[in-house]
Amino acid sequence: MAENYTSEITQFLQAYKAAHTDVEQRQRDGRARLWDKPQDPELAEGFKQARVRQSPYVYQNS
Repeated sequence: MAENYTSEITQFLQAYKAAHTDVEQRQRDGRARLWDKPQDPELAEGFKQARVRQSPYVYQNS
């Protein structure tokens, strides 16, 4: 690919980020609100121990 080529999408994103300087911070805030949660190791271990083993043929009656 040519070194001086930028796609229309890349140009649009660069122009959008230049016009809206707060967009990256809003993205980080949204990620923190939805995904970056503190993990409780004791609770995770309890979930791991409570897991029920799935049979290889899930649709077959025992």
